[in-house]
Amino acid sequence: MTPPVTDAHFVCSAKGCRHTAEFAMLWNNPRIHTPVRRKVWLACPDHREYLHEYLQIRSMLVADVPVSEIPADAG
Repeated sequence: MTPPVTDAHFVCSAKGCRHTAEFAMLWNNPRIHTPVRRKVWLACPDHREYLHEYLQIRSMLVADVPVSEIPADAG
């Protein structure tokens, strides 16, 4: 049996950051992914806005959710 995943297991995806992630940027690159595919970048509070804007400018952001709401099929 796998133990439940807690927020402490999530590390921010920003380069060089090792802080605990509290948010998940769900994204999809329509050039290479199917429409239902959801990739995930994790963000600490300090990097949330940067990662959100980075994906939004490129029209790849699907959703910005708390890590507790990451869909089971995302990845």
